[in-house]
Amino acid sequence: MKFLRNLLAAILGCLMAFGILMAMFFFFLFLVGNSDEGVAVGQNAVLELSFTEPIRDYVGRNETDPFAGLWSQEVGLDDIVHGIRVAADDDRIKGISLKTSFLQAGLAQAQEIRKALIDFKEAGKFIYAHSDFFTQKDYYLASVADEIYLNPVGALDFKGLATEVLYFKDLQEKTGIKMEVIRHGKYKSAVEPYLSDTMSKENREQIQELISSLWDQMLTDIGSSRKVSTEDLNIIADTLGGRTPEFAVVSNLIDGTVHFDEYELFLKDELGLEADEALNYVDFDDYLTISGGKRLKTGANKIAVIYAQGEIYYGEGGKEFIGQGIVTRALQKAARSESVKAIVLRVDSPGGSALVSDIIWREVELAKKEKPVVVSFGNVAASGGYYIGVAGNKIFAEPTTITGSIGVFGTIPNVHRLAGDMGINAEQVGTNKNSVDYSLFEPMTDSFRDVVQEGIEHTYETFLERVAAGRNMSLSQVDSLAQGRVWSGADAVENGLVDELGSLDDAITAAAEMAEVEDYGIRKYPKYKSDFERFMDDMAGAKSKLGEAIIQEEIGDEAYRILKEFKNIGSQKGIQARMPFSLNIK
Repeated sequence: MKFLRNLLAAILGCLMAFGILMAMFFFFLFLVGNSDEGVAVGQNAVLELSFTEPIRDYVGRNETDPFAGLWSQEVGLDDIVHGIRVAADDDRIKGISLKTSFLQAGLAQAQEIRKALIDFKEAGKFIYAHSDFFTQKDYYLASVADEIYLNPVGALDFKGLATEVLYFKDLQEKTGIKMEVIRHGKYKSAVEPYLSDTMSKENREQIQELISSLWDQMLTDIGSSRKVSTEDLNIIADTLGGRTPEFAVVSNLIDGTVHFDEYELFLKDELGLEADEALNYVDFDDYLTISGGKRLKTGANKIAVIYAQGEIYYGEGGKEFIGQGIVTRALQKAARSESVKAIVLRVDSPGGSALVSDIIWREVELAKKEKPVVVSFGNVAASGGYYIGVAGNKIFAEPTTITGSIGVFGTIPNVHRLAGDMGINAEQVGTNKNSVDYSLFEPMTDSFRDVVQEGIEHTYETFLERVAAGRNMSLSQVDSLAQGRVWSGADAVENGLVDELGSLDDAITAAAEMAEVEDYGIRKYPKYKSDFERFMDDMAGAKSKLGEAIIQEEIGDEAYRILKEFKNIGSQKGIQARMPFSLNIK
């Protein structure tokens, strides 16, 4: 009994101590979380933009959350564009210093940021850029600046776009682990790496045309900003005319080569400061705490913007992937709200589950009966990502959006040969002819393949019907554009898969016009968990996340990306409407 009393006392004491520590911890976080109110801008300020974290379209940033930003500095594209536009109207902000290296954003996102920066310049303010190293995407963004400078011993990458696809046919034969593949669409090459060791003519054709279209758009934007023709820019790329800082100056890619302290003298001169005076820098992350509370659009009427981002899986969904749960609830809530007059569905997805895609498509159809639905495509809206948006009244895409990919496939792993080599034999017992339909340890039967192929064909036909109805085309017209082929946003407008080229703001403006409202505010969906809630969730899964971080650190980003692709393959369930290849443009 004495032992039990001591044990209970010890447990109670530990719980009390833990409770006190947690209370102190939360009080500290509350104080830190409210310290942002002291962010000072001052006059003659320069806004520092340096995007060091991966950029999503939307992270559900909540400025009223006292714990916002404590565990993650992640900001969404919507926050970035809004912050730049608020700064354009802020008399205290005289210009922007852009210092981004290794921009972790898609081309369409970079293009939207460029447009916001152009608007900033048109407000009569300057933008200067400096970097130790410009990747092609960094340079694409920085080219909008009035003046661009590079470290004298730095480097600038400007050689054209390329991508690489890995093939695994020989690996399967050597290991005895095989992916059984059933597909529809000659361009549906997400499964090609399991069937061949070389790239098919069709796949090479679509990738070449896609990256050429993206490159042409980049050159158009860069040439407009730098006053260099696309022909000359292609010559510079072909001859590696920007491979040294000196060559980059001669090629007019940049304005000069200076160290950062020398670059700051240019900023001071622009602001009318003496060389010994200090620059009034304002960190962009800090500025977001101010700009987040300023609404550029206000009114009792609302335009709902619903974000669907990530791969498509069956389930609730969240910030990282699209599930039918969170997206359909957002659509239903917006459709039923009396203050919401129109809906904009923002899609950034390479696709995934065909079933979930159809569930969301149906909710868009239902919402469209209540009020106008305009769709905005971000970096990628391919296959299932295109599927969920095709029901909208109108579709916008950026010229650099990757879209289309109307096709479906299924992949099923099989280890029959490996199991045999290891001395494993699996025996099945069932009550009916088809009760044992498939085993990982047995070759796929013709009857099972036929059943799966039947499902693939039915899903493909349904996909065609959805697109034909949404785009007012015949089935044969859609089929000629489908077969899993991927298009750029610019090409998708030409072939009728997209209505107009434009940003998310353009889509919002169109939605307001369709709803016949002039004064309106923006209401964003879905509502993600707060920083604090995510922190507590992360604490529960800290061991797993730490392990992943260690693996990524040890094997490098490229190998980790390939590892995650294999992991995603294993999590695919059911028929897939997915991007036909993993596009890693560099």
